[in-house]
Amino acid sequence: MDDKTKIGIGLTFFGVVFTLLGVMFFFDQGLLTLGNLLFLSGVTLTIGTKRTLKFFVKRQKNYKGTAFFFGGFAMVLYGWAIIGMCLESYGFVLLFSDFFPTVIMFLKRIPVFGNILNLPGVKTVVNKLAPKGTLPI
Repeated sequence: MDDKTKIGIGLTFFGVVFTLLGVMFFFDQGLLTLGNLLFLSGVTLTIGTKRTLKFFVKRQKNYKGTAFFFGGFAMVLYGWAIIGMCLESYGFVLLFSDFFPTVIMFLKRIPVFGNILNLPGVKTVVNKLAPKGTLPI
């Protein structure tokens, strides 16, 4: 892993932290904007500019998610933080929904989270989000 990727992972992490802080502090526009910028720059440094553009633009499935994500980003910049974060959240789910089964399978292998995800009520929801056989491996 080269230094550029390490910096990208750090920027992505701090982007998520600043976004969470912005939501905790009643949708503070400055923290949300900083979180969005750090997240996008971190993703770009982690996977590269071409692959980031390809992810957001090239895939036919991602147009709707990209429009909602960047529309929400623009709304946060404009000053409508709550509406912007709702749009961004929906766009994020549309963009990254293919990765959710992989994340859930990873969380199932962690001792504490695995036990929580195997509880009777939670297990049915988890199995609907990530049914067996949906992983690419």
